[in-house]
Amino acid sequence: MKWRPMQPQDLDAVVAIADRVHPRFPEERAVFADKLRLHPAGALLLDSSQGLGGYCFAHPWHGTQPPPLDTVLGALPCNADALYLHDLALLPPARGAGAGSAAVDLVLAQALALKLDRVCLVAVNGSVPYWSRHGFVARESALLQAKLASYGADARWMMRAARP
Repeated sequence: MKWRPMQPQDLDAVVAIADRVHPRFPEERAVFADKLRLHPAGALLLDSSQGLGGYCFAHPWHGTQPPPLDTVLGALPCNADALYLHDLALLPPARGAGAGSAAVDLVLAQALALKLDRVCLVAVNGSVPYWSRHGFVARESALLQAKLASYGADARWMMRAARP
């Protein structure tokens, strides 16, 4: 399995993977296309001999609050202070083989290349322990919880330094 840059022609496959991995958090194809257009370096696809195994989207953002779910951003903030890991979605055959860790390493390297000191994400579907193993720490506040409502009741804003 190997992560490669995503191409526009991959978007239908990305939507199909998203529908399987995140059925409670549907996002329109236009949302994925927007992220690919805005920050192509942060759009990755997992290729394997069995076919596509997952995708990853990351882009510069504010490290204090999540972007709204299922929303075309249109532009990235000019004063971004973090790399936002929007989604790391792996199909079941790709799980447990190190693909997720490899994607996290690529995202961290990208943050450093962009001179961003931290990476943030929204953990959903009980994934806080997974992200904690990768050095992410949950940040709690009433304001954050209100902004995370569309991500589900168990959603947590998590952050880590880009450098180990």
